Amino acid sequence: MEVKAKLRYLRMSPRKVRLVAGLIRGKKAEEALKQLQFAGKAAAKPMSKVVASAVANAVNNFGLEESNLFVKEVSIDGGPMLKRWTPRAHGRATPIMKRTSHVNITIGEIKDSGKRDGKKSVIAEPVKLAGELKTDTGMKVADKKTNNKKEATGTNDHEVHEHDPRNEGRVGHAKHEGSTTGKGFTKKVFNRKSG
Repeated sequence: MEVKAKLRYLRMSPRKVRLVAGLIRGKKAEEALKQLQFAGKAAAKPMSKVVASAVANAVNNFGLEESNLFVKEVSIDGGPMLKRWTPRAHGRATPIMKRTSHVNITIGEIKDSGKRDGKKSVIAEPVKLAGELKTDTGMKVADKKTNNKKEATGTNDHEVHEHDPRNEGRVGHAKHEGSTTGKGFTKKVFNRKSG
């Protein structure tokens, strides 16, 4: 079984990263991590993170043993270049190419364990909300008793105070505390202009 991990847009030239990739190609995963730990190259640290990520994918997602894994493939591809300029003699400007790399690592098994599928995630059943019923077709229908307070309580229109989200905040405060068309304090407080 193969497990992959990627690192994209590494701010290092592919030529420098390929030197480190050659150190770990074909080695056991544990040996590759030790080799990268003591390699004297700047690309060793991000490469060790990618190898550790691939090993973690294999162990956690597919249930493979860490001691049975090896670095099967390592490919370093060139990413987009950041183009900059530097001044030179006689008023010239010469380009500087700040290169980026895409790292792809494939981890394989030394001895095939026969596992092909990853661990299945447990999906919880949908929670039945209060006031909602499921029909035979699976569509949700709102309960009429909870949705329509007028019919449930049997009261007049004047006695029912339904919650309206438009009445929240300063505007709602103005509606309940005082009229916005009034005089004096309420007009000053609730009709301020911002800014």
